[in-house]
Amino acid sequence: MYLVPLVLSLSVHEFAHAWSAYKLGDDTAAREGRMTLNPLVHIDLIGTVLLPLLGIPFGWAKPVPIDPTRFRRDVNMGTGMAITASAGPISNVILAVLATIAFGLLIRFAPETLATTPALDALLKAIIGINVSLAIFNLLPVPPLDGSRIVEAFIPNRLRAGWESFARIAPFLLIGVVVYGGALIAGPRRLFFGLLQRLLDAIV
Repeated sequence: MYLVPLVLSLSVHEFAHAWSAYKLGDDTAAREGRMTLNPLVHIDLIGTVLLPLLGIPFGWAKPVPIDPTRFRRDVNMGTGMAITASAGPISNVILAVLATIAFGLLIRFAPETLATTPALDALLKAIIGINVSLAIFNLLPVPPLDGSRIVEAFIPNRLRAGWESFARIAPFLLIGVVVYGGALIAGPRRLFFGLLQRLLDAIV
């Protein structure tokens, strides 16, 4: 009930990276077979399998290859990287919103379906929770998470040397993020869930 929606959500996340890059002119991911919703090509042993088995409510898949030099000439490389990096978390936000809408419609028009199918109730709640966590976790500005790519796209040149030094110790920081990530994203999660609850209340 948890692993399956996580793998599917991560697949959508990586597909969004590949699709947005393709739309900007970079077909690297498409040529390598990564512009697909097939989860088998996106699975990362640690981020997609090990973390969920340890009960950690977020993770990652194999990074989609992006080559900013292949963006169209009218696309600034920094802006293009920010767009492709943002596409993954945005896709998770969309999935969370769609699952909330589906949950609300079932409560309003078919409450007996949820009452008699607890697995469906649990699945929709899992999809919402997982995608909220994925969106926020991946926006943390720690390499190689999506948030770091967004920072890299806009960081001033005078700060770039410091950022590159920070990036060199990122693998060690990432361990800390994995261990304490739940606490790091707890506040934004509550805020996001509050917004989704308002959406749910509006539907019901």
